Amino acid sequence: MKESPENKEMTLSDLSDQQLVERFWAGDKEILSELLGRYYSRVYRLCYGILRNPHDAEEVIQEIFLRVFQKLDLFKGESSFSSWLYRVTINTTYMKLREKRGGDMLSFEEVGKMLDEQVMEGSGGEWVSKPDDELLTEEANKIIGEAISLLPEEFQKVVILRDLDGLSTEEVGRLLGLTPSAVKSRLHRARLFLRKRLDDFYRQLFEGG
Repeated sequence: MKESPENKEMTLSDLSDQQLVERFWAGDKEILSELLGRYYSRVYRLCYGILRNPHDAEEVIQEIFLRVFQKLDLFKGESSFSSWLYRVTINTTYMKLREKRGGDMLSFEEVGKMLDEQVMEGSGGEWVSKPDDELLTEEANKIIGEAISLLPEEFQKVVILRDLDGLSTEEVGRLLGLTPSAVKSRLHRARLFLRKRLDDFYRQLFEGG
């Protein structure tokens, strides 16, 4: 006789994020390792996308998880746990970045000046649509990573969440408190800037400059 769902013993992996949060609220603090384990790779990818350094990313993750442990009792459940965790991750990681880099990022206005008519005319297609040779792609990714690190936070957050982490426009907007049109506008300008940097790289490469 087939076991009914009511009789089946549930494991932690069967529980939803909200159910795990509620067990944490009830005093089961050990449950946090299961909850955070579900998002470790995504949190790391987001941290690395911002900091561009694996050691710094690992270091800030420990701080993020400590903050989650300390503040999860304040989580109201008005959004999903994953959205709340992303906001904690973004805020904590950018605090780390500001400590490291100070004023080394370009300003919003400086990026706008770089997006002149020449860039606008050559902005068709995806900014990553270039030769897919493994070595070239690796070097191009490095160039893109360096270019992303120069973008002001308003652009960085959008392009990292949307293009590198794969969130939808609506999800990015909810996380950052932006309208979908504002997300699209910032993403467009960020992609233009990144495309210009990548175009310069390939032009120098193939022209021997």
